Amino acid sequence: MITTTKGDMDETVLDKKTGIVDTDNEYTTWVEYRLPGSDEIIHRSAHVTFKRNVSSQTAIGGFNG
Repeated sequence: MITTTKGDMDETVLDKKTGIVDTDNEYTTWVEYRLPGSDEIIHRSAHVTFKRNVSSQTAIGGFNG
């Protein structure tokens, strides 16, 4: 079972799409679920792992704003 915008649903009846972003600064995995034949995303989740210390990158780059 997976929690969606349509309530709890059986994962096996949904279309699942996954992806990865891998850069020098981060490694991110994500998953999306849609109803079959629909473009509407009813569940999306992501997990981000930083490869570098965020505070050191901020100190080097400073703040713009």
